[in-house]
Amino acid sequence: MRRVELYDTTLRDGAQTEGISYSVADKLKIAQKLDALGIHYIEGGWPGSNPKDIEFFKQVKSRRLKCARICAFGSTVRPHLAPEKDASIKALLKAGTEVITLFGKSWDLHVKYVLKASLDENLRMISSSVKYLKGRGRKVIYDAEHFFDGARDNLDYALKTVLTAQEAGADLIVLCETNGGILTSFLTKIIREVRPRLNVPLGIHAHNDSGLACANTIAAVEEGCTHIQGTINGYGERCGNADLIVCLANLQLKLGIECISKAGLKKLAEVSRYVSEVSNMRHQSNQPFVGESAFAHKAGVHINAMVKHPLTYEHIAPALVGNRRRFLISELSGRTSILLKAKQLELGLEKETPHTKRILKTLQDLEYQGYQFEAAEGSFELLMKKAMKKYKRFFELEGFRVIIEKAKDGKVTSEAAIKLKVNKIEEHTASGGDGPVNALDNALRKALLEFYPALAKMRLTDFKVRVLEETAGTAARVRVLIQSQDEKDSWGTVGVSENIIEASWQALVDSIEYKLLKDRK
Repeated sequence: MRRVELYDTTLRDGAQTEGISYSVADKLKIAQKLDALGIHYIEGGWPGSNPKDIEFFKQVKSRRLKCARICAFGSTVRPHLAPEKDASIKALLKAGTEVITLFGKSWDLHVKYVLKASLDENLRMISSSVKYLKGRGRKVIYDAEHFFDGARDNLDYALKTVLTAQEAGADLIVLCETNGGILTSFLTKIIREVRPRLNVPLGIHAHNDSGLACANTIAAVEEGCTHIQGTINGYGERCGNADLIVCLANLQLKLGIECISKAGLKKLAEVSRYVSEVSNMRHQSNQPFVGESAFAHKAGVHINAMVKHPLTYEHIAPALVGNRRRFLISELSGRTSILLKAKQLELGLEKETPHTKRILKTLQDLEYQGYQFEAAEGSFELLMKKAMKKYKRFFELEGFRVIIEKAKDGKVTSEAAIKLKVNKIEEHTASGGDGPVNALDNALRKALLEFYPALAKMRLTDFKVRVLEETAGTAARVRVLIQSQDEKDSWGTVGVSENIIEASWQALVDSIEYKLLKDRK
């Protein structure tokens, strides 16, 4: 079986994503997660560029990594300077990593206009830098920056740069598609030209500015590259880098090329979501292989076929990458999704029963009003049980009032008062909160806690508001989605109204009633 080395640059290239700023602690957490996944090389950063990266290299030495080798990243020596006198080269050595990734110019345009050096001086810079680092016992990965743009404009010179790195002792040559604008057909053509002329292993580093980073990476492996560079979730400057998760999943599951262990493969969804969380980035629900929607089925035709055979609308079994199959509840999914949900809940529905038709009609009517149950399965379960007369309310609302007050000093306070009945016992309470919805939530819990102590173990974890009719301005209908959890489960609920407090109240009530119903079961 062919094998490919995985080189992760999330901590350096990924950190250049707009909106991402890793602390040293963040970088250490991600490094350990990548090591547990089975990544072979982790690029820690550029030690000559900032104090944070210098500190990372100091601290990572004390971490016991089982698989990954930490790499320091930096550039070749500056024009007309000896390596031993270059501060950036010194910083690379001071980082103390066994492996150093060195990038140099392959595109004559960059040599002339960015370095403002002669083409021969650039070759001298590459050669002297690689030799110097090799002479100090380091493994050197040479990243040929802008190689494909260079090859397009001046193939002979681009070739000279990588041959120079090879002759100087580089252990691995990586061809970089730095601008992300090269089409796959041209990339494979150039690799076919270059590969026979090199004696060292060849790697690929692709950017996603044309949406082809993963396609170009996989094509490069098919052309003989044995080392791929990328980031988790495709993070990176501009449009990002090749998504290592997508690349390795395709290589291993579709082409039979070993990247990580089967156990590691099952961690892909977990690692993807972990890195997005530490990066403070929203995890993309439609991300291939690992997104929440990657194996979510909504159309009735799809769901009906999936029940009969999973290969009908899934290219792999979701469990292979640590994901799961989901059947979404909507007006598009028809009766099949309702029957599947009913089976899961042991409700005993049949396709042609009046209950099934009633639930489908109610669902279609509510979705027309703006409700959405894909992320609100808690509300949908309540809807089904109410339609089947298998539900008894836990409390009755008599009324509530929410007050928002802004003081002269600018401080804003919220207070909610609520009156309700539980088993004909009237309860009247009030509570403050950080906002009107929080105050209402606090007051509702306060009123119910004496009757249902288990609510103390439940909390709201997410609150989303979506305006459904932008043209209506402040009078627009809104949809509120609430995510709640206790010590065992997590569930979503939904409310819709022209009044955001009323929409929030609907979702709040569903979240609490779902919790109480779940505990009763």
